[in-house]
Amino acid sequence: MPSLADKIIEVIVRQPGITDRWLAEAIFGPGAAQQKVNGRCRLLANQNKIVRRKRDDGLIGNFPSNGGFKEEILAVPTTQIAGSQLGLSEDLVKKLLEEWLIRDGWSVKIAWARTPGVDMDASKNGERWLIEVKGQGSLDAMRVNYFLAMLGELLQRMSDPKSRYSIALPDIKQFRNLWSRLPVLAKVIQCLIVYRRGRRHS
Repeated sequence: MPSLADKIIEVIVRQPGITDRWLAEAIFGPGAAQQKVNGRCRLLANQNKIVRRKRDDGLIGNFPSNGGFKEEILAVPTTQIAGSQLGLSEDLVKKLLEEWLIRDGWSVKIAWARTPGVDMDASKNGERWLIEVKGQGSLDAMRVNYFLAMLGELLQRMSDPKSRYSIALPDIKQFRNLWSRLPVLAKVIQCLIVYRRGRRHS
């Protein structure tokens, strides 16, 4: 059974910058006192397992010790995108992520095409994972709009501190640059990068 320290680190990796109060609620449930995690967070910080520092709003946030965020990389076989002029369309990204999630034991509900609602709603062992997805697009300006729109859509759905939240994008340099410029404090979400095998880069 995971220890409290393990649970704390797991939540912080998923939600860098989370405060002690939200961390306590994520682990123990709504209304949990932050004192339940405060002492252990201080100890983990002393052991260099996490970093505690002030956020822009003045509150103390807890961050992964590497100072970064968790980025999942999903390999996409080139045979699955052959013949597509725009590479990875939004629905194709959803399909590939669905297959990847199912292999990992997740149950997935998908909003295909222009169906309203969250793009992907996955669940496993009581955990929920909401993912907003965008395709490759064809113009730089279009990709900027895609990126900003999906962030806005996901932020409006972030009502449960226990859930995981991610955006999923094709491996396009512009998307990586947009993500890299996003402030660390805003990276309480994960970024899933879908790339073609043989083209992986950091």
